[in-house]
Amino acid sequence: MCGESRRGHSSWRPIVFGLALAAFVALGGCKQKQQTDMAPLDQAGMWFSNVQELRGFNLTQEEVAGLVEARQAGFSDEYCVELVRLARQKHESFTDGDAIASLLQAGVGSQTIMTLAHMNQLGPWAGEALVMHLAKLSDAIVLQVAQRRVAGLPVLSGEKLAQLHDVGYNEAQLSELIARGTTDAEADRVIDAHNRASGRGFVHQHRRR
Repeated sequence: MCGESRRGHSSWRPIVFGLALAAFVALGGCKQKQQTDMAPLDQAGMWFSNVQELRGFNLTQEEVAGLVEARQAGFSDEYCVELVRLARQKHESFTDGDAIASLLQAGVGSQTIMTLAHMNQLGPWAGEALVMHLAKLSDAIVLQVAQRRVAGLPVLSGEKLAQLHDVGYNEAQLSELIARGTTDAEADRVIDAHNRASGRGFVHQHRRR
């Protein structure tokens, strides 16, 4: 009987050892997942207290990289923290670092960027906002367009607004067109009429002949 008992204990040892090893590996994996390197945020000039606050969001390394990009472009610590908080409220990751950096470098104001973020228009519309600002359209125009997009109302695209600005429409006129619900198709007709009136269309047709 003794021999059988010992053999029974021996047969259980590999199983117990295997379970203990699996638990150790799983625990090590959890710890490794939580050990995101936050040092790049400190190196980007972020205050220690803000880094600690961000640590509480369990950032991924990709999120840290995005925040570093935004911070180095001039975004404040407070806005960085707020953007991560907004992302977590939507159960999402922070992925807008490159978009924020591009907008800031084009001259879009930090407050305008934050307003777009609160309207949930930063990610899907950052490229169009960038086109508008590069065409020298103001932040006010950018936000007016974004507000209509959020409301599901007809609104001119950034490209058409840039073209209208190029043919001579000023800020007040563009704002009026936006408020009126002018569409891209209507803008094309306006641009075409302006080109014909200014002789551009005639010159183009004459050259084709």
